[in-house]
Amino acid sequence: MQTPSDQADQMDLDLGPIELQEHLRDDPLRYHPDLDGDTLREECGVFGIFGHPEAAAITALGLHALQHRGQEAAGIVTFDGGRFHSERRLGLVGDAFSRREVIERLPGNAAVGHVRYSTTGGTILRNVQPLFAELSAGGFAVGHNGNLTNGLTLRRELVKGGAMMQSTTDTEVILHLVAQSKRTRFIDRFIEALRTIEGAYALVALTNKKLVGARDPLGIRPLVLGDLDGHPILTSETCALDMIGAKYVRDVEPGEIIVFDERGAHSHKPFPPKPARPCIFEYIYFARPDSIVGGRSVYDVRKAFGAQLARESHPEVDVVVPVPDSGVPAAVGYSQYSGVPFELGIIRNHYVGRTFIQPTQSVRELGVRMKHSANRAAIEGKRIILIDDSLVRGTTSKKIVRMMRDAGAREVHFRLASPPILYPDYYGIDLPDRGGLLAATHSLEEMRDIIGADSLAFLSIDGMYRAMGYEGRDPANPRFADHCFTGAYPTHLTDQSETEAPPRQLSLLAEAS
Repeated sequence: MQTPSDQADQMDLDLGPIELQEHLRDDPLRYHPDLDGDTLREECGVFGIFGHPEAAAITALGLHALQHRGQEAAGIVTFDGGRFHSERRLGLVGDAFSRREVIERLPGNAAVGHVRYSTTGGTILRNVQPLFAELSAGGFAVGHNGNLTNGLTLRRELVKGGAMMQSTTDTEVILHLVAQSKRTRFIDRFIEALRTIEGAYALVALTNKKLVGARDPLGIRPLVLGDLDGHPILTSETCALDMIGAKYVRDVEPGEIIVFDERGAHSHKPFPPKPARPCIFEYIYFARPDSIVGGRSVYDVRKAFGAQLARESHPEVDVVVPVPDSGVPAAVGYSQYSGVPFELGIIRNHYVGRTFIQPTQSVRELGVRMKHSANRAAIEGKRIILIDDSLVRGTTSKKIVRMMRDAGAREVHFRLASPPILYPDYYGIDLPDRGGLLAATHSLEEMRDIIGADSLAFLSIDGMYRAMGYEGRDPANPRFADHCFTGAYPTHLTDQSETEAPPRQLSLLAEAS
């Protein structure tokens, strides 16, 4: 975390002061919800609106709906017809944008917003998006969900060419590529920049005349188009449209760039068409259950995962217990298909917050009980089956199994509503390298023993595809970005093949935070 130490850090470029909230400065663990790293870290969420007189307030509401996608920081940039205004804060949307005086500092009828979980670059104020730069044609703000797989390579080239990087996030590369383009029209400069980058991205950008949305050619990251009383909206998930009473129009197509200005909407498709490969983890974990992703109800898909899991592996048990909250829909599906009663055998404390500092090992080991506690009345003396969405390191799963046994469960079986995670992700999911993934380094029996369950099973890859409505996974034409399970990465991984050390500027900036 960064405490601004000079005027440059205190200012958001030339747009006004950004004050780091005092109560965050001494709280280095606020943005690390699981010290063991035993969870899928959220990506980011983007939101944009054009032509609405209350653009900032609506954007703040939209970001509230996207809070699950990133809890480290939030930001909004608006344009009032003459000047850009920016508010960027570490912390939750409600902490930063619930006060009227903050919204009043964001005048204008066009806005872009962003909630962040850092996948590249640390949790420091200068990395909070939307990022802003003054270009030759005027101001340009951009928010990015995803990760560039050639971001470090491009950064190195840009720095060698004289670029001065102000952040440690790969999103800044996009700003520099647009700035350095020699094209006349902004959209041509933007397209030229996107032709240079690789990886996954859903972008919302704001200029002094346009709101722009862009989605990577494979559609790895989601982006949808909505309408609020005739005003266009771009956002990561449909739940943000529901929050503000907007209508869903359509998904932004893979590889599409959509532009809104005073003349209306303009769609550009500069990339050769490819079979779409949306991220399967949107359905497994990231998207909110009430969202529609790619035409599918996320809640229904997760229930289908659970039902398929029951078809594939069903021990004799008395109750189905979800690991809240992400395991709940799959557990409902498992219970409905198997006929075994669904019980809330684990109660989640939603009011723990993210500020608890665990100072000693003994207290740290109790941390899981702050977030989850056993409902003894539902599980004592019973054979239970725990349903969770996925398994990363296994440390939290081990604690929950022990908690169930301590509460009197006679048998504890564990099922995961996704296949084993065997490979890291480079598209915006903060997963460990292979050495930190339990399934990549241990057999099924070894994992069962580590977790302490009576049995352990995962949803099969073909079963996952069947739950999505397909006969199974077609290796020649996989429908989703499922590389964490299969190792079949859908794009080049340029940065991973580079042997040169990371640029010195990156490490120095990170160390100074």
